[in-house]
Amino acid sequence: MNDTIEQIQTKVQFLSADEAIGQIPEGSSIMVGGFGFPGMPRHLSRALVKREELSDLTIITNSLGSVSILNDLFEQNRIKKVVGSFFSTNKELVKAYREGSVEIELLPQGTFTEAIRLGGAGIPAFFTPTAAGTDLARGKETRTYNGREHVLEQSLTADVAIIRAHKADKAGNLVYKKTAQNFNPAMATAAKLTIVEVDEIVEIGELDPDKIVTPFIFVDIVVKREEV
Repeated sequence: MNDTIEQIQTKVQFLSADEAIGQIPEGSSIMVGGFGFPGMPRHLSRALVKREELSDLTIITNSLGSVSILNDLFEQNRIKKVVGSFFSTNKELVKAYREGSVEIELLPQGTFTEAIRLGGAGIPAFFTPTAAGTDLARGKETRTYNGREHVLEQSLTADVAIIRAHKADKAGNLVYKKTAQNFNPAMATAAKLTIVEVDEIVEIGELDPDKIVTPFIFVDIVVKREEV
């Protein structure tokens, strides 16, 4: 790679949360990292909720619980569809789904993770035995491999990913902190625009190369986290 450090630095923008969220268009599909609170980009999520004109959204996230910051988007009727694995604790969301006012695509958690990973790898669909023979497989193509039924699942991509990392360097390389890593690295690869919230921004060369999980090529915007 022949890029100088200065050229690498210009490829990633360093913005405030409001500036970053301001680049998301109406009607976007948005991946949001986090397993519950760990790894959730809460600072960016608050900025997303605050931008009230942004609606008609598809939210791709593991869980949209009733205590989630993102639940405010649902309560404000700004979500048209949610894709993920765990919504049963959000009684109002379930009620809205049954009434037909919001669409839910429910995926087993392993399938959800793999769908994002393969979406980032450019693979459009895959067969998995998970959910075979259940209501989640209804209407989907199935095939038998090695004597076991498999379900064809579509991979997941998005217009935008808002994710959480521990540190970024000024090129945009990312390292994560323990279980807060969860879905974030896969989501970073599967979106057209990746916005990351970090605790700290360091100089190029300060991160241990062996600990970098997401290389800068997948990162578009870095936002330093602010506690409120």
